[in-house]
Parts: sequence; C-alpha cells; structure tokens
Amino acid sequence: METAEEVNVKPFSHAMSLIGGKWKMHILFWLWKKETLRYGELKRALEGITHKMLSSQLKELEADQLIIRTEFPQLPPKVEYCLSREGLTLMPVLEILCDWGKQNLADLQKS
Repeated sequence: METAEEVNVKPFSHAMSLIGGKWKMHILFWLWKKETLRYGELKRALEGITHKMLSSQLKELEADQLIIRTEFPQLPPKVEYCLSREGLTLMPVLEILCDWGKQNLADLQKS
C-alpha cells in the first residue's frame, strides 16, 4: 500500500479544480449532449441555478479552456457555448460516470 508521501495528488487536485463544484459537470454534460447551447437554454436545463452562479461557472469553464463562448454581433445579443477540444477530452469520463449511474440506478430499483 502506498504511503501518503508516495501518492501524487497533484493531477487529481488539478482535475477537480477544473470540474469541481455543484454545476460545472452539469454544464459540461448539457454541452456534450446538445453540442451548442445559448445562455437561456443552459439556464432552463439547469433547474435551480441562479443567474450569478451560471454566469460565474461559465466564465470559469471558459478561462480553464473547457468551453468556447461565441458572441454574435447583433441585437439582441446572442451568445452560444460549446465544448472546446480540451473539454471534449473529458467526455469519456462523463460517459463512464453515466454508465455507473445507470448501473447503480438499476441496482437500486431492483432492491
């Protein structure tokens, strides 16, 4: 068994700093499933999220280069979000989580 000194926690800590919290994985999930969403569409998909929280989470995901924000110069303003190339590399992890969730949901329903 590895001791605490032998465990390199930096990669895990870095990944969690990018996707941790209540909403980031939900945002990434919806962008994965829908490919491109406008702000209002994301807000509706994420029941219970506040405007302030969604705005800050989107800014963080963009700063971390996991999503791309595209602003169209028109009135009213139009902004779309999609996964970046880096964000797409997380989708196998989300897929495994979804599979795990399906399996555990099925096991829970059997009980």
